[in-house]
Amino acid sequence: MSKTKKPAIGKKAPDFSAPDQNGKIRTLEEFHGKKLVLYFYPEDDTPTCTVEACDLRDNYRKLLKAGYAILGVSPDPPKKHLKFIAKYKLPFDLLSDEDLTICKTYCVWDWKTLFGRTYMGVLRTTFIIDENGIIEEIIYKVKSKMHSEQILGEN
Repeated sequence: MSKTKKPAIGKKAPDFSAPDQNGKIRTLEEFHGKKLVLYFYPEDDTPTCTVEACDLRDNYRKLLKAGYAILGVSPDPPKKHLKFIAKYKLPFDLLSDEDLTICKTYCVWDWKTLFGRTYMGVLRTTFIIDENGIIEEIIYKVKSKMHSEQILGEN
């Protein structure tokens, strides 16, 4: 059985193909020539995920000015993403990874522990991908309230 090779800084970002909140299939290739913030989060409309998304929303112009496109990824279905985007007026797209293909490819589906309970889930992780599809940075310890600062190197 082949084990997924863990994405690494300086290596090509794994390709992906998944529907966004409107059902449009999105791929890594469409971001060629642009810098991409690909952030993985566990679930729409939960406290920490909402803080993270709203920080990106509040700093969206600054991120755009720095040349970044933003895509969020979670296992939630497109319909749930639509509600989350509308509720918090998020200006970026969210990908639906219901079958966990992207999460597993990017090695962010793993064991987690919360309140003494161990379970499989999405590890909050952000990949910063350059214009040529190469991973520039991986943020494993995402600070939800300061996520955009982490991306922009301001912390």
